[in-house]
Amino acid sequence: MPFAVALALMVMLAVVQVLGAGDLIAGSDADVDLGLEADIDGDGLEAIGADGFLDGLLSLIGFGRVPFLIWLAMFLFVFSGVGVSIQALAQTMLGNPLHMGLAAVVAGLLALPINGGLVRPVAAILPRDQTTALPLDHLVGRDATIQIGTARLGSPARAKVIDMFGQPHFVMVEPHEASAELQEGENVLLVRRDGETFFAKRYESPLLGPE
Repeated sequence: MPFAVALALMVMLAVVQVLGAGDLIAGSDADVDLGLEADIDGDGLEAIGADGFLDGLLSLIGFGRVPFLIWLAMFLFVFSGVGVSIQALAQTMLGNPLHMGLAAVVAGLLALPINGGLVRPVAAILPRDQTTALPLDHLVGRDATIQIGTARLGSPARAKVIDMFGQPHFVMVEPHEASAELQEGENVLLVRRDGETFFAKRYESPLLGPE
C-alpha cells in the first residue's frame, strides 16, 4: 500500500507539472535556505559541525541539486520500486511480505542514497534557472556605446552596455568632463555613477577602445 500510494503521488506530481501548477507548490529554484547561520562564539564550532553534517547528508541524498518537485518525484519512484522489490524478495525467501510499516522504513532508508545517486546525472543535464541581476554599480568600468542622442553635461544620452553575463543594459550617460560631448555611435568607458545617471569618458586612443 505505501508503495502504491507513492507511485500515485508521483503521477499526480507529473500531472501538476504538465498543467503548469508546479510553482504553486514549490518554486523552480533548486537552492534551499536551511536557515543555519551561527555566530562564531562559544557554541559556534558545534553549530558549524551540525551545519557541515547536514550539508553532507543533503548532498548524499541529492537534495538541492534539482528543483524540489523533480527530486520528490524521483524519490517517490525509487521508493516505490525499492519497496516492491523488498516485498517480492521477502515473499520469496520468507514466504510472506514484511509488515507494511517496516517495509516502508527500510525502503525509505535505501531509497534516499539511491535517489541521490540518480539525481546527480539528471542535475548535470537539467537546465537551471539563473539570474543575471546585479547592482548598477557593477556596470561602472565597462564599455558602452552611445545609441541615441549626444551626451552633454546635464543632458544625458542613451547608451548600451553589456554586463559580465553578456546581457545588455540601457543606461543614461553624461560625459565625465564638463566640456566633452559624446556622440551617437561612440564607444565610451563608464567611470562613475550618480543615481540613475552614468558618467563616461571617450577613449583617447583606438588602442584603448573595446575589442
